[in-house]
This record gives sequence, structure tokens and C-alpha cells, in this order.
Amino acid sequence: MDPLPTCLPPLDTFSPIGFDVPAGACDTHAHVVSDDLARYPLTADRSYTPAPAPEAAYLRMLDRLGMQRGVLVQISTYGTDNRCMLATLERHPQRLRGVAVVDRTVSRAALEDMHALGVRGVRINTLLKGGVGYDQVEAIADLVAPLGWHLQFLMHVRDLPGLLPMLSRLPVPGVVDHMGDMHVGDDLEGEGFRTLCELVRGHGWWVKLSAAYRMGVPLDRLDATTAIAHRLLDTAPERMLWGSDWPHVNVEAMPDTGALLNLLARWVPDAGLRRRLLVDNPARLYGFPS
Repeated sequence: MDPLPTCLPPLDTFSPIGFDVPAGACDTHAHVVSDDLARYPLTADRSYTPAPAPEAAYLRMLDRLGMQRGVLVQISTYGTDNRCMLATLERHPQRLRGVAVVDRTVSRAALEDMHALGVRGVRINTLLKGGVGYDQVEAIADLVAPLGWHLQFLMHVRDLPGLLPMLSRLPVPGVVDHMGDMHVGDDLEGEGFRTLCELVRGHGWWVKLSAAYRMGVPLDRLDATTAIAHRLLDTAPERMLWGSDWPHVNVEAMPDTGALLNLLARWVPDAGLRRRLLVDNPARLYGFPS
């Protein structure tokens, strides 16, 4: 059997940010990976082996982007062992929030402990090993609804039409990662993307405008993702979020994190709307203090 692919480390430096990042801005999608494998071992059931991306490097990245706030998403390579993320949240209660990975056997006490540390959602992951899939969505939604959490979906929009009856009746909102895993050239009038927009418009769902470098174009052609971003922004700007997807795991060419934030200025030239995406929307979803 071939060994699991080993990820490139994130770049130490990146492009300076070409616009004024507003106070209270939030990167809503990043991961931490400890360099202490004895304390925080990776799950055997994983799709790749990440390079270390420890807390200190993550916080430096936020500072360089001008982000005063951040949301950590449990990386698939830890499975349901959230300890590394939770330890980071505990040290930065005002600055950070989290999205955990749990299964339907999780206890109410464990969820309440996570809530106290800043967790505000559970990730459903259907694209990579180490995640929890669609078969547990309804059970987990019922468990986390009393806490006011959401479910975050790493999925492809092509799955949405068949799941719409279930997803539209969940007692919690959904957040879709990475623009629904769309690729440049995909049909924006197709049933999958139209269903995503329906969930946003009619059911209060959210979308992360993130991971443009995963959308099937070279790193020097990321502007080609603008049409997809604009269609989502036109659907409901009050429920769009921005995320860096740092440390950019499982890619063949490492993107420039600063260039990804600069891309947002091309997607959203209006400074007021950028503030909405970077400050107001994440504050509302994740419960940051005003």
C-alpha cells in the first residue's frame, strides 16, 4: 500500500495585505496541528499526513493578516479527538472560537464543556477520511440545537439536491465550507449550486468564501473564481464568511495566504461589504463580543 501523502508546510511569509483590514476582522476557517505527536497523535483513518501547524504559527498568521479573531476547525487528521484545538481555544477565549468533530455518542457534558471553551459548531466531513458523515447529521443536530450551535459541511454541492428534504428540516443552521467545493467552469445554473443558494436564501444557511486555490485553477489564476463568489454574495451577503483555510493542507502547490485575503478585495471592492463579511457576519454566527 502506498504511504499517505505528506503535506507541504505553509509558507513562512506571504504578500502584504493591499487593503485596510477592519477592526474585529475574523478568519473563520483554519486548523492547528501540534508538533507533539506523542501528546496529540493523528488518527490512523486519515487521507493525508499534515505538516505541523502549531498554535504559535497560527497566531502569527492571524497577526500578519490583521485578523483580531479566528475560528479553528477541527482537522480531519485528528478524527474526533478535539484536544489540540480545545487547548488552543482555552488559551485565547476572547480571540478564538471553534468547530469540533463529534459523533452521535458524545455526551451532553462533553458538549457543554466544549461550549464553555468557545466551540460553536460541529463539522460534517464527506470528502476526507477521519470525519463524520451524513448518516449522523440528524442525531448530531438534535444534540447541539439546545446550545445554539450549527453544523458545518465539507461536501460537494452535487450532494445537496438529494439531501434537501433532510437538511431543510434540521433544527440548526448549516455552514458550507469552501463554496460547496465548486470548481471554475462548473454550472452555476446546475441543480446542486441552485440548491445551495436555496438553503442560504430560504433556510438561513451560511457559506464560507474560502479555498479558492482548491477550485481547479492555477495559483496565478485565482481571479477566475470571482463569478462563483459573486453569485453567492448576490444570494445573501449577510450570511457569507471569509476563511484562509490555513495551513492549506493536502495540496500540490502551497498558496500565498496574503494573496488569498487580497483576493477578497477583488471579489468585494466595497469596504462596507467587506466589513460585513469579515466582522459583522462572523460576530453574529460565532458569538464574538461586540
